[in-house]
Amino acid sequence: MAYSQILRRSRDEKTNYKKRRHLLMGRRDFITVQISNENTLVQIHKPEMAGDKVLSSAHSRSLLNKGWKGSRKSIPAAYLTGYLAGKKALASGTKNAVLYTGTRKYTQRIAAALKGIIDAGLEVPADAETFPSDERISGKHLKVANEIDKVKSAIDSEVKSK
Repeated sequence: MAYSQILRRSRDEKTNYKKRRHLLMGRRDFITVQISNENTLVQIHKPEMAGDKVLSSAHSRSLLNKGWKGSRKSIPAAYLTGYLAGKKALASGTKNAVLYTGTRKYTQRIAAALKGIIDAGLEVPADAETFPSDERISGKHLKVANEIDKVKSAIDSEVKSK
């Protein structure tokens, strides 16, 4: 019986090579969303032979500068982080992209970040039924009330001024 070596990133459950191959063959920019214990990170990449190039990136820590008071990993924070990343991507010239989840499951927070990117103006193929409700995106279910529209207008003014 022959031994077949399993690639390390596949063994560590970091990369799904079948999904990645299809993604790279499509030659489109792609979106990744990482949600940690405290923060949300949304990046838009361009695949290249030498490695993926990051076109725009947004971290939920930057929401604190715009008046955000609540959790940085909640559904509204993921939405606003996706909105910020989408606005930065539009400013850099990106028009469309696809979502790449890799080995992560498609959760409500990832869906909220994707809705933020779509609301920013990027064209992303997605089903509207998978997005969280507007009540959850606006944060009405949370104890700490935040002004989503106020933070969105701060994001819009920041990206336009650059």
